[in-house]
Amino acid sequence: MSSWKKSALVAVSALAAFAVSACGVTSGASEAPKQPSVLELLASDLKGSLLKAAETTDKTDSVTVTMTGTMGGEKISMQGVLDLGDPLKAEMKMTNKKGVTTLRMIGAVIFTEMPAEARTATGGKRWMKMDLTGLSGMTGTDFSKQFEDADPVKQVKTLLALEGTTVVGQETVNGVPTVHYTVTTPVATYLAQIDAARRDATEQTLTSQGVKELKIDLWVDEQYRPRRAGLVMGTMGDMVIDYTDYGKAVAIEPPPPSETADFAEMLKGLTADS
Repeated sequence: MSSWKKSALVAVSALAAFAVSACGVTSGASEAPKQPSVLELLASDLKGSLLKAAETTDKTDSVTVTMTGTMGGEKISMQGVLDLGDPLKAEMKMTNKKGVTTLRMIGAVIFTEMPAEARTATGGKRWMKMDLTGLSGMTGTDFSKQFEDADPVKQVKTLLALEGTTVVGQETVNGVPTVHYTVTTPVATYLAQIDAARRDATEQTLTSQGVKELKIDLWVDEQYRPRRAGLVMGTMGDMVIDYTDYGKAVAIEPPPPSETADFAEMLKGLTADS
């Protein structure tokens, strides 16, 4: 065999060996364990994912909410924003069969925009102020807590506190990939998770409507933020809350005093007249 043929054979053999070696390395790399996606982790590590969701969402300053459902056979919907600071603030538009009402909440104080035809009772003023702290004492219910229930952090913590939460699977909510969790719980177990000041009144309401258990659902996205929450209270009612625009700048302030009538002061006037 001529020397050039030997050289060519050696070169071909070396290239072949290199190719086999390279293929081996590539093959070995492809067999490395694949890292699970966030959605896969959300589905496989239920408690850890919900804990992370609570931690992540707790750092959020604000969120836009859309609430739809039925209560007492009447359809209701609310759209607006929540400022998740302390105190909780909200500005919502509530729609029912009577029309659209704008509400602002600053802590335990709610301002309701009065329709033009109803402003005679408020001396022509646009807003009615109600401090729910005093009203809560009379009724045994803290009405401001109703708004706090829409807080996405509270939705996550409720699921963490309840036994039996399961993963339904991956679902898309408003175009966003999520993992859906659900739990059905007896009324007594649910009551143990809500604010003590509301417990008795809530129990009376649920019992009077024959509600024995509640179904709670939560959808969490790849950023560990709730995108939807659902609550079904037997035949009494249901509610779905959609969350969007996390962290969007919001400014919720009380209306000008010159445009605001105080409900408590109006009651004092009625009492004095009587």
